[in-house]
Amino acid sequence: MPAYTAGHFGRHMTNQDSAYKRAGVDIDAGHRALNLMRGAVARTHGPNVLAGLGGFGGLFRPDFRDLTDPVLVASTDGVGTKTKVATRAGQYGGLGEDIVNHCVNDILVQGARPLFFLDYIAMNKLVPEDVAAFVTGAAHACERLGVALLGGETAEMPGVYAEGELDVVGTLVGVVDRPRLIDGSCIQAGDAVIALPSTGLHTNGYSLARTALANLDWHEERADLGRSIQDALLVPHRAYLHAFDALIEHGVDIHGMSHITGGGLVDNPPRVFPDGVGMQVQEDSWAVPPLFELILEHGGVTREEAYRALNMGVGFLFIVPEAHADTALRALAQAGETPWRLGQMVTGQGVTFTRAGA
Repeated sequence: MPAYTAGHFGRHMTNQDSAYKRAGVDIDAGHRALNLMRGAVARTHGPNVLAGLGGFGGLFRPDFRDLTDPVLVASTDGVGTKTKVATRAGQYGGLGEDIVNHCVNDILVQGARPLFFLDYIAMNKLVPEDVAAFVTGAAHACERLGVALLGGETAEMPGVYAEGELDVVGTLVGVVDRPRLIDGSCIQAGDAVIALPSTGLHTNGYSLARTALANLDWHEERADLGRSIQDALLVPHRAYLHAFDALIEHGVDIHGMSHITGGGLVDNPPRVFPDGVGMQVQEDSWAVPPLFELILEHGGVTREEAYRALNMGVGFLFIVPEAHADTALRALAQAGETPWRLGQMVTGQGVTFTRAGA
């Protein structure tokens, strides 16, 4: 399988090797993809990266001198059937941003900062421009967040993937100083829940969305969305690392965090709750974005089900002491965010939804 770290795209092929190409694998296409992405990947490499593209493994020399007890935190994930939307549109760059930002948010929940990232893209037939678009998108996200794109794998797998199909996966490794590890154990009833918006579906709920919206025109510019359905579905998953940094810089004590992905507002937040503590969400504290309302309307989806299947416009949660809530809101606003109070922590378990006056 062609790779751009481990052996890269294999050896140079000669005419007598053309049987491999007849079998559906074009190694020369892999080399062309590597040349297209090389510059974007190299820009993510700082002094910690000891070798460029071409080795069998990426080399990263961490500097933990400022940490008393460094703990590595790792995450691997994919983007689900968002790949089918990207394939339909012929736009793959956003998938690279999606997977980097998704993994960064996952380790951020524990207070970890990202160090390096590796990606994987597999498809029926390797199209160099499509591979390069994906990897370049990932590289741009890494560059913005100070992450080294250490390498990855590009696999051409005829017979495994249907024509035009692909899959993407990312692995991220970060670090947190153990005394600063955030595990939710400090969360208590009375804490404030501060939310930040998503940019759309992010990387979850696409099977539901594609089914619900299948009979609509995906290319028509819609007044309710301010864009086409296709463009709305392809908006990249955003990262929340800079928002976290803003809170730390302002001395906010963060008791817990939650990345709202598959499982939505119902299943994700309780993953960090201590026993005996639940979360009460003020359901009318934010306006659900039009894209989600469109999915509910045309998919016959109840709001209760949607809160478990979609992020409903809520991308990330910070759980802070009530005494720090106003400072947190100001700090996030000054950082260019649009935060709001989603609710509060209460005695109990799980997540409950309420409305003002109810």
